[in-house]
Amino acid sequence: MSTTRASSLNSSELRHLWSVVEGTQTSILLGSNDADLIQQLTRQIEFTGLFTSEQINRFNAYLRSRVLLIRDLASARAA
Repeated sequence: MSTTRASSLNSSELRHLWSVVEGTQTSILLGSNDADLIQQLTRQIEFTGLFTSEQINRFNAYLRSRVLLIRDLASARAA
């Protein structure tokens, strides 16, 4: 079984991911449960069609590891 490491995102992928997070409405970032939030952000990344399924899996793993940070940033944005 292969494991996906969140740390394997390159700088371009990280910039894209955080651009998606920043472009997502604060109400979604704060009002969704963890699973729905990750699914919503992953769908937005998938929708671009720019990334392979392997990259999408890495994005998903990274998002799971950063939910608290995403919510903290959204709270600061809402303040």
